[in-house]
This record gives sequence, C-alpha cells and structure tokens, in this order.
Amino acid sequence: MERRSGQVKGAIDRRNFVKGAGLAAAVLGLAGGGTLPKTTPAWAEDYDLSPQSSTYRTLVPEIFAPLPDPADHVPAIVIGSGFGASITALRLAQSGTQVAVLERGSRWPNAPWRDIFTADTIPDGRGFWHRTTFTGMTGITVRFDPFGGVLDVSSYPGLDVWRGACVGGGSVVFTGVMIEPEQRFFDHVFRGVVDYHEMHDVYYPQVRKALRLSPMPEDVYHSRAFAHSRAWDDQVRVADYAPQRIDGIWNWDVIRDELAGRSRSSATVGCSNLGNSNGAKFDLNQNYLRYAEDTGRAEIYPGHRVDAIAKEPGVSGRYTVTVTKLAPTGEVLRIRTLTCDQLFLGAGSIGTSELLVRARATGALPNLNEEIGEGWGSNGDVGLARPLSSLDLGTQGTPSASRILDEAGVPVSLENWYVPGATQYDIGILASLGIVLDDTRGRFVYNPSNGQVDLQWPDNGAAGYLARAREVNEKASCHCLTIAPPVMIGNASFTAHPLGGAVIGRATDEHGRVLGYRGLYVMDGAAVPGSTGTVNPALTISALAERNIEQIIRSGG
Repeated sequence: MERRSGQVKGAIDRRNFVKGAGLAAAVLGLAGGGTLPKTTPAWAEDYDLSPQSSTYRTLVPEIFAPLPDPADHVPAIVIGSGFGASITALRLAQSGTQVAVLERGSRWPNAPWRDIFTADTIPDGRGFWHRTTFTGMTGITVRFDPFGGVLDVSSYPGLDVWRGACVGGGSVVFTGVMIEPEQRFFDHVFRGVVDYHEMHDVYYPQVRKALRLSPMPEDVYHSRAFAHSRAWDDQVRVADYAPQRIDGIWNWDVIRDELAGRSRSSATVGCSNLGNSNGAKFDLNQNYLRYAEDTGRAEIYPGHRVDAIAKEPGVSGRYTVTVTKLAPTGEVLRIRTLTCDQLFLGAGSIGTSELLVRARATGALPNLNEEIGEGWGSNGDVGLARPLSSLDLGTQGTPSASRILDEAGVPVSLENWYVPGATQYDIGILASLGIVLDDTRGRFVYNPSNGQVDLQWPDNGAAGYLARAREVNEKASCHCLTIAPPVMIGNASFTAHPLGGAVIGRATDEHGRVLGYRGLYVMDGAAVPGSTGTVNPALTISALAERNIEQIIRSGG
C-alpha cells in the first residue's frame, strides 16, 4: 500500500529490536528495526532539531517527513487511532462518510531487517513520549533524552498509566493478548447495559476474524523462544491449575521467520511494549486503519494533538477541535481550529476523559452530565514474578501462550508473560500479568490553577487486588529446584489497561452517544466501566466499538 500523503511506502508498523540492558533497564522491551540512509534527507532540515534528535532523523527519517494537514471542515473527525478509533474510522468510511483521523504520535515504518538498534542499546526517546526518565516494575529509574516515542507513561499519585502515542495506538504497545471475558464477569461489569449474548454471538467473532486472532501454534510453543512458557505451564499444573491457551494478534509466520533467521529477532527476544517493526504483531496499521484508507474516504494525520473540543454557538451543530501540529521532537509547527459535524472520541480512557472533563469545566460543553470523569479503573492489573524451576532456558518470547483463572476468592487470572526490559535470554524468573476482578474506581477532576485534568485514585487503591494476585502467584510458584533466589514480586503501581471516565449507560447512552450532545460519541476504553472482567480489554473495546458504530450509522447518528 502507498500512503496518500506520499510519506512512506509499505505496510506500516513500528520499530522492533532490543535485546535489553538487563532487568534494570526498566520494565519494557525497546523497539528497533533496517538499512537506513547515511545522510539526512533535505526535507528533515525544515525542523529545528536538538543534537539528540539529529540522530533520530538519521535513524528514522520517515517520521520527519512533512506532515499533511486536514481540511478546515470534515464531516467526521475521529480523535485517536487505537482500537475503538480505527474501527470507527473504517465503518464510517465504508458508509460513505469522509473521515479525518487525528493522532498525536508518529507513524513508524516497517521492515523485516530494520537495523536501528544494537544489542546493547538501552531505552531512549524513541520508546517514550516526551519523557526523560522512566521507573518500571523493578523500581530502578532509566534516563534518556526526550522525544516523541511510541509509549506515553502518564504519572498520577500512586499510579502510572501506560498508553500508546503513535498511529495504531494501543495495538502497537500491547502484548497482543485478546480474550473474551466469562459472561458472569462481563455482566458484573456492564450490569445489563450491554448484552453479553449480542457481543458473544456477533461482535467478538467479528473482531476475531478481522484481526485473525489465534492461539500459539504447537511448533512455536515448543521452540527455544518459549521455554519460559512451557515452564510456566508446568508450574501451574503442579499447583492444580489447568492452563488455557489464549488468543493473540500475532502473525505466527513472522514469528517462524524470526526463529528460522529469515527476519530480525524481535517478538522472540522479548520485544513488544515498544513495537515490532517486522510485522510480527498484526497491529491496526495492517488491518482496520489500512482498510479505512483504502476506501479513499479516510485520511490519517500523525503529529496532530487535540487540545480542546467545543460546540459552535447557534444552530449549526458543528463541533470545533483545537489541534496542535507537532514535530517528533515536540516543537509546535502550527495551531488550528477544525470543525466537523460528528465528533468521535477514541483517544483512549485518559485522552477522551481529559477532553470531556476540561470541556465541561471550561463551559465549552456545559451540558455534559455529572458522570463525565467518573468510573475509572485500572482493570486490576498486577505485574508478578516467581522463580524458574527448570534448566530448560531459551530466549524471552513475547507472545503469551496461556492463562489460569482462580475463583477461590475474588476472581483473578494470571497470564504467562515474558520479563520486559530484561536481557533477551531467560534469567531464572517467570513473569505473569495478574488481572483481578476489582471494583476500585477513581475519577478525573479539572484543576483550574493549571488547566490540567488530574486523576484522583484512592490511597492504597491497589492494595486489595495486589494482595489477591500475589496469593495466586504464590500458590502457583514451585518451591523445589530453583536456579534463582525466590522472587515473589507483585507490582500494582502501574496499569497498561486504563478504562472508564465516560462510562457507557452513564455518561453516554447504551451505544456511546454522549448525553446532552447530538453528534458526539465515545468509542474507546473510556466507555468501559473500569474493568473487562479478568481479561485484557482490547477485544472488548474493539467489539464494543463495532457494536456501537453499527447502530449509530444505522440510526443516522
């Protein structure tokens, strides 16, 4: 596919490679990716770059190409480019609507042998969205230069929130797990606002087909890269759990290419949270976003950060969208106000909630109800680790093979994970992502002193679900032969699954229409009531978006 803006040819993914700088290098893998020009392209000189970013402009010249500008007025604007946003853009375009997709981050290139990083590279600005430090699950701080990287870490008192900052959003920076929740947990969360049977029979299958979801094949499972997955399964079986194979968004043929040396190693050596530029992860740039552009009615605009939304006075019904155009280095290139007839919010739980809470507080959208900003949750996320009990070492493959579910107390699932940020090789630790069915909720509030929107999270809000996840992890840990000291880590100071803030059936109607405003919609994780019931939220967010946009289009708005 050739991008209409003429910037980049080829299917778009991200960067790919990191072998890591040890567990102290934070909790994440770093992206990388091919052969690059030895000189700086002439068009990159248009940017006022810092000395550090001059290196980036050589390594990844594509993201410094001139960015296109949307028209002053577009019938429909979609803010964000993650799961809910990309699905919304595709279905609107297929229905005949002209759509502009506004994304603050860059659109990163894709190539099987992209050689951006070396084996000993530590995280730098390409990994993180305009930060200079990052403290991961280890508690050790990593420092790097600021740049517009793919992962935004938003810090609040007591909690860090990880979210995508690139074209493709969360699909680029997640670990590829997409699971349908049990009906009893789904109903506990959605409380009858959304019918589980409708989702199970129609929309979950629709997304599975579009994203080609499938469990890890046997030949991949038994490869050297997934010795840790087999050891994880062995331990939970000893604890009388039955590991369940889980669906992922991975292209297993690319994984096989990595194993056979036909592609640069990425997913098979612990890269994921900062991208896979070889196409191993079948992210949204390879499906929904690509299909939307192929209609000829949807355009994607990287480097466009939405700062405010409002409604024009009078009877026009048009929405205004204040947009800052950014260089990858953070320089402001242009500030504009766009208008649209329909405005679809898909900036993720944090981004969408911030826009709505600010609009209500400043009087830009005064009719928003009291539920705006409420019902936010962390999905009960806990990072866990335990000792490896085998000498069958391999590399740290990223795709998750299996999970267990414990309902002896508060329901909690543990998923087989890799050890993010560590060396590419197994290091004697088995990682898990715990997800607890937890009802702790926070809220977003506007701070008039600085114009910011803050997340108010209860003091020790994670204490209950952290203890429950640790309990299951301890039960699953083998206390026989170990090749590392007993490490029972449990960390709930972060979430990669922010949910809520504009909850469906409360801040919106039962299909995402924002109450009080015709033509304004919430299409992302902000609509989900703080949890997706012991599973990763990507599949539910996607299926909910498919359900809602179908009804919105069918009903005419």
